[in-house]
Amino acid sequence: MRIRPARRSDGEALGALTRAVWSPLHSVQPRPTEPYEPFFDERHEAADYLVAEVDGELAGFIRLVPATPLACNRHVRQIQGLEVAEAARGRGVARALLHAAYDASRRQGATRITLRVLGHNTPARTLYAAEGFAVEGVLPGEFLIEGRYADDVLMGRSLLEG
Repeated sequence: MRIRPARRSDGEALGALTRAVWSPLHSVQPRPTEPYEPFFDERHEAADYLVAEVDGELAGFIRLVPATPLACNRHVRQIQGLEVAEAARGRGVARALLHAAYDASRRQGATRITLRVLGHNTPARTLYAAEGFAVEGVLPGEFLIEGRYADDVLMGRSLLEG
């Protein structure tokens, strides 16, 4: 497995991966339909992503951005997307992407990392808890997904340890 910064040329493959793994378990957006939007745009730049390659194929990605544009919040990075191809699940890809995100965040001067996860996404919440993330807030019923209300769970952890 290799983790590397995304390139603009990865856009088509990353878009295909996102469409293939779409699920109401983790997405607040409707299922993508044609014509598909470009994966990268003015708000989602290649520089914000790390990708995992397994056997030379894109197997997943993580999006890492400043939590806000505020100077007083520069020490915080936020994960805004972590997806792994079905065929690569159970092989440590998500954990490797998380560790790469910690390292990249520290290089950028961050001391803290946060993320948001849907309350019913037990597999992701279990992984994040095992990685030292703690629940720091819950917005009950924040999203209506396929006719069901879902909690928005904020999790965070320090980057000063482990």
